[in-house]
Amino acid sequence: MEVVCPIDEKRAPEISALLRPPPPREIQDYFDRLLASRECCRLKVKQDGEHGKEASAVCLSTIEILLDYCFPGVYADVEFKEGELLLRDQMLFGCQHPLNKIDCLVCSFCFRFIGTLELQIGRRLFFQDLGLSSSHGCDTGACSDVSNDHGASDSSDGDDIMDERSCDDSRGCASGSKRAKVPLPKEIVESLMNGEIVLPYSDKFSAPPVVPCAGGCQEAYYCSKACADADWNSFHSLLCTGEKSEAFSAKALLQFMQHANETNDIFILAAKAIAYTILRYRKSKANFLTSCKEDAARVMDKFHMPLLLEAWKPISVGHKRRWWECIALPEDVDPSDEAGFRMEIKELAFKSLQLLKAAIFDKECEPLFSLDIYGHIIGMFELNNLDLVVASPVEDYFLYIDDLPSPEKEEAKKVSQPYLDALGDEYAVSCEGTAFFPLQSCMNHSCHPNAKAFKREKDRDGQATIVALKPIPKGEEVTISYIDEDLPVEGRQVLLADYGFTCKCSKCQQES
Repeated sequence: MEVVCPIDEKRAPEISALLRPPPPREIQDYFDRLLASRECCRLKVKQDGEHGKEASAVCLSTIEILLDYCFPGVYADVEFKEGELLLRDQMLFGCQHPLNKIDCLVCSFCFRFIGTLELQIGRRLFFQDLGLSSSHGCDTGACSDVSNDHGASDSSDGDDIMDERSCDDSRGCASGSKRAKVPLPKEIVESLMNGEIVLPYSDKFSAPPVVPCAGGCQEAYYCSKACADADWNSFHSLLCTGEKSEAFSAKALLQFMQHANETNDIFILAAKAIAYTILRYRKSKANFLTSCKEDAARVMDKFHMPLLLEAWKPISVGHKRRWWECIALPEDVDPSDEAGFRMEIKELAFKSLQLLKAAIFDKECEPLFSLDIYGHIIGMFELNNLDLVVASPVEDYFLYIDDLPSPEKEEAKKVSQPYLDALGDEYAVSCEGTAFFPLQSCMNHSCHPNAKAFKREKDRDGQATIVALKPIPKGEEVTISYIDEDLPVEGRQVLLADYGFTCKCSKCQQES
């Protein structure tokens, strides 16, 4: 049975306006301002890239729009050396995987680890004793054998089309052998969490204090009031489940969050995008009416849509396709069942949208709650996501203890070793999630890239970090790989085609 969303037909003209890309000059101005806000950024965004994303058609009921414009590319504005930092890009939207929240207490806005080292370890052990730990073992953290390549995989399986991992050959697990966990008494774990126990040298791994959500929810915590305020003003005021939440229905919001956690947390990213646009619209409307001396109702009737389009602009420039159309067919789905699979995905998105609409619906922003808009938002994340990875200070601590000279090492281990034994091989779990980065998402694909996403030792928050794989001369396009470079050219092209991308680099053209 075909899924029908009444808003799609009712607000078709407004939806088509939202999905139509802004004029090239507006896109260029947006990226120029974005680049200027990035510290020491020496890149340029141009709309004449030769790699990556193809134009596509968007159908809205009986309306068809051709997205016929050149997608942006990122270019070096100076010469870069191999290994040099190209970009640290602040995410536009990001979320930590729900199960990962059990193991890692991080700022809900910048994703830095927060709280004392003792609190981090104590929480891990507390949830571990309850059987709630999400750890998979040492190789899922920031260990030396973690891949740094981009993987093109279905984010509905918990993976994203691109991946940013921390890797340093000098780092590794404190022990190469498999260790059985040795539980600690409950009283010890509680003392660790409440600060009664202080581990030796833990002061060298201090993190910002834990700042609770101003709305009173128990889901979001921050490293500072600045991050708490930024999150509240950007999206969290509408997505908070606490007493001071501005959501239309807290009950529906809880149902939406539960549904997302049980099915696909990419819905939480989509909710953030819609909440972000609503809040930007409300702020622009308030400022506009303050400066306007005419009749408010008459003025808003004329300027309502321009204000909504301006609020939507950071999302409008992202490469999009409907989620149920662009998602790669899982290996366990027979090609003959593809139509049914894609309908199930569409129905899943519609269920999520209904819950979100019940939670935060705004009549003036009604087009945002169309299934076509929701599908394109999720599709944008599907096509442009980068894994969010932040290394844990817990690993750093135990490695530090291992590297101490004698007899300091032996003395420290008398205290620290029982906690390492209790954590077992899962002691090094990183913060993991998914995020959309506005500048990094403009970096086109090449099967022979000159850059990669790579977290260095000092990169301790959720920003995307892009470094040069080889010398890059001024004026050359900066490219990254969306897929496993070990795949044969035929496999690469097929996989890219599944996501609507092509590789036009000279080597791939020759191999084809």
